Amino acid sequence: MSCLKCLKYTMCLVNFIFFICGAAVFGIGIYLMTSTRFSSLLPSLEAINIANALFIIGIIITCVSFLGFLGALKENRCLLISFFILLFILMLAELAVACTLLMYETQIGEFINKDLKSGLESSINHRKNNTNEDDWDTVQKTFQCCGISNVTDWNNHVPQSCKSENGTHWPEGCFDKLKNAFDENLLNTGIGVIVVCIIEVLGMCFSMTLFCHISRSGLGYK
Repeated sequence: MSCLKCLKYTMCLVNFIFFICGAAVFGIGIYLMTSTRFSSLLPSLEAINIANALFIIGIIITCVSFLGFLGALKENRCLLISFFILLFILMLAELAVACTLLMYETQIGEFINKDLKSGLESSINHRKNNTNEDDWDTVQKTFQCCGISNVTDWNNHVPQSCKSENGTHWPEGCFDKLKNAFDENLLNTGIGVIVVCIIEVLGMCFSMTLFCHISRSGLGYK
Protein backbone atom coordinates (compact mmCIF):
# COMPACT_ATOMS: atom_id res chain seq x y z
CA MET A 1 0.00 0.00 0.00
CA SER A 2 2.86 2.39 0.83
CA CYS A 3 4.41 1.72 -2.61
CA LEU A 4 1.11 2.60 -4.28
CA LYS A 5 0.90 5.83 -2.30
CA CYS A 6 4.46 6.66 -3.32
CA LEU A 7 3.53 5.92 -6.95
CA LYS A 8 0.40 8.05 -6.67
CA TYR A 9 2.15 11.11 -5.28
CA THR A 10 5.08 10.70 -7.66
CA MET A 11 2.60 10.86 -10.55
CA CYS A 12 0.98 13.92 -8.99
CA LEU A 13 4.31 15.71 -8.56
CA VAL A 14 5.66 14.91 -12.04
CA ASN A 15 2.40 15.83 -13.77
CA PHE A 16 2.16 19.05 -11.76
CA ILE A 17 5.66 20.03 -12.94
CA PHE A 18 4.71 19.25 -16.54
CA PHE A 19 1.48 21.22 -16.10
CA ILE A 20 3.43 24.31 -15.00
CA CYS A 21 5.86 23.91 -17.92
CA GLY A 22 2.97 23.45 -20.36
CA ALA A 23 1.20 26.53 -19.01
CA ALA A 24 4.42 28.54 -19.43
CA VAL A 25 4.86 27.38 -23.04
CA PHE A 26 1.17 28.12 -23.68
CA GLY A 27 1.58 31.62 -22.25
CA ILE A 28 4.66 32.32 -24.37
CA GLY A 29 2.75 31.19 -27.46
CA ILE A 30 -0.13 33.57 -26.69
CA TYR A 31 2.29 36.43 -26.03
CA LEU A 32 4.06 35.90 -29.36
CA MET A 33 0.75 35.62 -31.22
CA THR A 34 -0.47 38.95 -29.83
CA SER A 35 2.78 40.92 -29.92
CA THR A 36 4.60 39.81 -33.05
CA ARG A 37 3.66 39.25 -36.66
CA PHE A 38 4.63 35.77 -37.84
CA SER A 39 4.53 34.37 -41.35
CA SER A 40 4.89 30.67 -41.93
CA LEU A 41 8.17 29.56 -43.44
CA LEU A 42 6.26 26.82 -45.25
CA PRO A 43 3.09 28.10 -47.02
CA SER A 44 1.85 24.53 -47.48
CA LEU A 45 1.67 24.38 -43.69
CA GLU A 46 0.30 27.88 -43.20
CA ALA A 47 -0.86 27.34 -39.64
CA ILE A 48 2.60 26.27 -38.49
CA ASN A 49 4.85 29.00 -37.14
CA ILE A 50 6.77 29.54 -33.92
CA ALA A 51 3.89 31.14 -32.01
CA ASN A 52 1.26 28.61 -33.10
CA ALA A 53 3.62 25.69 -32.45
CA LEU A 54 4.27 26.85 -28.87
CA PHE A 55 0.54 27.46 -28.39
CA ILE A 56 -0.41 23.94 -29.55
CA ILE A 57 2.43 22.22 -27.66
CA GLY A 58 1.46 24.10 -24.50
CA ILE A 59 -2.17 23.00 -24.80
CA ILE A 60 -1.20 19.34 -25.32
CA ILE A 61 1.23 19.26 -22.38
CA THR A 62 -1.19 21.10 -20.08
CA CYS A 63 -4.21 18.91 -20.90
CA VAL A 64 -2.37 15.58 -20.68
CA SER A 65 -0.55 16.47 -17.45
CA PHE A 66 -3.80 17.76 -15.90
CA LEU A 67 -5.50 14.44 -16.63
CA GLY A 68 -2.59 12.55 -15.10
CA PHE A 69 -2.44 14.78 -12.02
CA LEU A 70 -6.16 14.77 -11.30
CA GLY A 71 -6.55 11.08 -12.12
CA ALA A 72 -3.76 10.10 -9.72
CA LEU A 73 -4.86 12.49 -6.97
CA LYS A 74 -8.52 11.44 -7.05
CA GLU A 75 -7.74 7.82 -8.00
CA ASN A 76 -10.25 8.12 -10.79
CA ARG A 77 -10.19 5.20 -13.25
CA CYS A 78 -11.78 7.17 -16.08
CA LEU A 79 -9.16 9.93 -15.92
CA LEU A 80 -6.31 7.45 -15.56
CA ILE A 81 -7.34 5.43 -18.62
CA SER A 82 -7.81 8.67 -20.60
CA PHE A 83 -4.30 9.71 -19.56
CA PHE A 84 -2.95 6.32 -20.67
CA ILE A 85 -4.70 6.51 -24.08
CA LEU A 86 -3.50 10.06 -24.78
CA LEU A 87 0.10 9.18 -23.92
CA PHE A 88 -0.10 6.10 -26.12
CA ILE A 89 -1.43 8.14 -29.06
CA LEU A 90 1.26 10.79 -28.59
CA MET A 91 4.00 8.16 -28.50
CA LEU A 92 2.72 6.52 -31.70
CA ALA A 93 2.55 9.93 -33.41
CA GLU A 94 6.13 10.78 -32.38
CA LEU A 95 7.46 7.43 -33.60
CA ALA A 96 5.53 7.75 -36.87
CA VAL A 97 7.00 11.22 -37.50
CA ALA A 98 10.52 10.01 -36.66
CA CYS A 99 10.23 7.00 -39.01
CA THR A 100 8.80 9.17 -41.80
CA LEU A 101 11.69 11.64 -41.52
CA LEU A 102 14.22 8.82 -41.74
CA MET A 103 12.55 6.98 -44.62
CA TYR A 104 11.74 9.98 -46.82
CA GLU A 105 14.58 12.33 -45.91
CA THR A 106 15.46 13.21 -49.54
CA GLN A 107 11.86 13.81 -50.67
CA ILE A 108 11.12 15.88 -47.58
CA GLY A 109 14.23 17.98 -48.19
CA GLU A 110 13.14 18.72 -51.76
CA PHE A 111 9.63 19.61 -50.62
CA ILE A 112 10.93 21.94 -47.88
CA ASN A 113 13.35 23.66 -50.27
CA LYS A 114 10.56 24.31 -52.77
CA ASP A 115 8.11 25.49 -50.14
CA LEU A 116 10.69 27.77 -48.52
CA LYS A 117 10.92 29.66 -51.80
CA SER A 118 7.17 30.32 -51.73
CA GLY A 119 7.43 31.39 -48.09
CA LEU A 120 10.28 33.77 -48.84
CA GLU A 121 8.34 35.34 -51.72
CA SER A 122 5.39 35.87 -49.38
CA SER A 123 7.69 37.52 -46.83
CA ILE A 124 9.13 39.81 -49.52
CA ASN A 125 5.64 40.95 -50.54
CA HIS A 126 4.78 41.64 -46.90
CA ARG A 127 7.96 43.69 -46.34
CA LYS A 128 7.11 46.09 -49.15
CA ASN A 129 4.54 47.80 -46.93
CA ASN A 130 5.46 46.53 -43.46
CA THR A 131 8.63 46.50 -41.39
CA ASN A 132 7.52 44.00 -38.73
CA GLU A 133 9.74 40.97 -38.21
CA ASP A 134 8.52 37.47 -39.03
CA ASP A 135 9.74 33.87 -38.81
CA TRP A 136 12.39 34.50 -41.44
CA ASP A 137 14.06 37.10 -39.23
CA THR A 138 14.00 34.72 -36.26
CA VAL A 139 15.59 31.88 -38.25
CA GLN A 140 18.22 34.12 -39.88
CA LYS A 141 19.27 35.64 -36.56
CA THR A 142 19.37 32.28 -34.80
CA PHE A 143 21.32 30.37 -37.46
CA GLN A 144 23.28 33.35 -38.84
CA CYS A 145 22.15 32.71 -42.39
CA CYS A 146 20.52 34.68 -45.20
CA GLY A 147 17.84 33.58 -47.67
CA ILE A 148 17.47 30.00 -48.81
CA SER A 149 20.73 29.63 -50.74
CA ASN A 150 22.27 33.08 -50.17
CA VAL A 151 21.46 36.80 -49.94
CA THR A 152 20.43 37.02 -53.61
CA ASP A 153 17.17 35.21 -52.78
CA TRP A 154 15.91 38.45 -51.20
CA ASN A 155 16.46 40.46 -54.40
CA ASN A 156 16.31 44.13 -53.37
CA HIS A 157 14.50 43.55 -50.08
CA VAL A 158 17.31 42.22 -47.88
CA PRO A 159 16.20 42.38 -44.21
CA GLN A 160 18.36 43.59 -41.36
CA SER A 161 18.43 40.08 -39.91
CA CYS A 162 20.68 39.04 -42.82
CA LYS A 163 23.48 41.26 -41.57
CA SER A 164 26.16 40.38 -39.07
CA GLU A 165 27.54 42.76 -36.42
CA ASN A 166 30.12 44.18 -38.84
CA GLY A 167 27.43 45.00 -41.42
CA THR A 168 28.16 42.23 -43.93
CA HIS A 169 25.59 39.67 -45.05
CA TRP A 170 25.73 36.12 -43.78
CA PRO A 171 27.33 34.08 -46.60
CA GLU A 172 25.40 30.84 -46.10
CA GLY A 173 21.76 30.11 -46.91
CA CYS A 174 19.31 28.98 -44.26
CA PHE A 175 18.36 25.71 -45.97
CA ASP A 176 21.91 24.35 -45.78
CA LYS A 177 22.31 25.72 -42.25
CA LEU A 178 19.12 24.06 -41.05
CA LYS A 179 19.99 20.78 -42.78
CA ASN A 180 23.51 20.76 -41.32
CA ALA A 181 22.18 21.61 -37.86
CA PHE A 182 19.71 18.72 -38.11
CA ASP A 183 22.40 16.30 -39.31
CA GLU A 184 24.83 17.38 -36.58
CA ASN A 185 22.20 16.97 -33.88
CA LEU A 186 20.66 13.78 -35.28
CA LEU A 187 22.07 11.71 -32.43
CA ASN A 188 20.88 14.20 -29.80
CA THR A 189 17.47 14.33 -31.50
CA GLY A 190 17.25 10.54 -31.44
CA ILE A 191 18.24 10.45 -27.77
CA GLY A 192 15.65 13.14 -27.03
CA VAL A 193 12.91 11.13 -28.77
CA ILE A 194 13.93 8.00 -26.85
CA VAL A 195 13.91 9.89 -23.52
CA VAL A 196 10.46 11.33 -24.24
CA CYS A 197 9.17 7.87 -25.17
CA ILE A 198 10.63 6.40 -21.96
CA ILE A 199 8.89 9.11 -19.90
CA GLU A 200 5.63 8.39 -21.72
CA VAL A 201 6.00 4.62 -21.19
CA LEU A 202 6.67 5.17 -17.48
CA GLY A 203 3.62 7.43 -17.30
CA MET A 204 1.50 4.74 -18.96
CA CYS A 205 2.87 2.06 -16.62
CA PHE A 206 2.21 4.18 -13.53
CA SER A 207 -1.32 5.08 -14.63
CA MET A 208 -2.16 1.47 -15.52
CA THR A 209 -0.76 0.24 -12.19
CA LEU A 210 -3.02 2.65 -10.30
CA PHE A 211 -5.92 1.77 -12.60
CA CYS A 212 -5.54 -1.95 -11.88
CA HIS A 213 -5.21 -1.34 -8.13
CA ILE A 214 -8.42 0.71 -8.07
CA SER A 215 -10.19 -1.98 -10.11
CA ARG A 216 -9.13 -4.72 -7.70
CA SER A 217 -10.18 -2.63 -4.71
CA GLY A 218 -13.70 -2.49 -6.07
CA LEU A 219 -13.93 1.32 -6.04
CA GLY A 220 -15.17 1.41 -9.64
CA TYR A 221 -15.66 4.66 -11.55
CA LYS A 222 -16.13 7.72 -9.40
